[in-house]
Amino acid sequence: MQRIPVQLALNPYNVVIGAGSLQHLGVELVASGVKAPRKVLVVSNPDVAGPYGDTVLASLRTSGFEAELLVIDAGEDQKHLATVSQIHDAAHRFRLERGSLMVALGGGVVGDMTGFAAATWLRGIAVVQVPTTLLAMVDAAIGGKTGVNHPGGKNLIGAFHQPKLVLIDPETLNTLPAREFRAGMAEVIKYGVIGDPELFALLEDAEQLSDASTLPVQTLQTILERSAQAKADVVAADEREGGRRAILNYGHTFGHVVENLTGYGTWLHGEAVAIGMVAVGELAVQRGDWTPDDAARQKRLIQKCGLPTVWPPLNQDAVLNTLQGDKKVLDGKVRFVIPDSIGSVSICSDVSSDQIKGCLDALQ
Repeated sequence: MQRIPVQLALNPYNVVIGAGSLQHLGVELVASGVKAPRKVLVVSNPDVAGPYGDTVLASLRTSGFEAELLVIDAGEDQKHLATVSQIHDAAHRFRLERGSLMVALGGGVVGDMTGFAAATWLRGIAVVQVPTTLLAMVDAAIGGKTGVNHPGGKNLIGAFHQPKLVLIDPETLNTLPAREFRAGMAEVIKYGVIGDPELFALLEDAEQLSDASTLPVQTLQTILERSAQAKADVVAADEREGGRRAILNYGHTFGHVVENLTGYGTWLHGEAVAIGMVAVGELAVQRGDWTPDDAARQKRLIQKCGLPTVWPPLNQDAVLNTLQGDKKVLDGKVRFVIPDSIGSVSICSDVSSDQIKGCLDALQ
């Protein structure tokens, strides 16, 4: 097992990565300081609960926990308060106490909603993240961001609620649809651009990146470890996104616009982020912040992963209005994460509406 510490001043925790680790969830929980017996509500979706639900329940029960499973619909279009209410109802039905905990078994949507439900049940109970998609493994499960969407924007309702443990079993990717795996690769590319040029080069040198089943085991392990370490380092330095943590939003500002205006669920989150990275890359080139060669390298790598790169036909005024509603707006100014080179970005609040319009004109 590889253990990556998230070194927060309060409530630090580990990201545990290892093939077959799903069978050891109960043992890892005890090792993290969660003592049985106590009640555990495992929240999952049908595609994940089918192959992995019994394994998780057995692991928890063998370690002395009283565990129950709740299966919810968990597409992006289900990421709203009504679904969180279903989790709250199950928590009440199962009589979860302040010493109880929830386990999120699934992708980023399950993790976000379960984390938010845990943060708001009895004013906050513990949550454990067990991500089963690449995107959740390298990004969503680590860092304590939880929440749901609002009609006005993505993840506008939420809370910071750090997990007690993150457990990653790469073997769960064996049942992940190829499209979902490719979507996760967008977040991996992001880590390369914002601070890990060696990871970016590793991805460029790989024979293929669009299918987990033919990706070498060591390459996958390296992707998971370097991505988790990058996320852990940034979160430890800026837990609540007061400053540097905002770099993790690279590609997301435009990406969230795509998700919102095309309708949640039309594009997977990682697909929208991929489009968003191409868009902010074009913006950076137009501003003179990075070179056309670097922008081309990024676009080629995104295409290599089988991800979309074409900006959809969206009304410019709607794009600008949606950007103003983004949760990263500060003092009325949209903050963009702008690339300087492969491996370096800056947080900028000086992007004008004219620059955004010029970027959109070029994209379309």
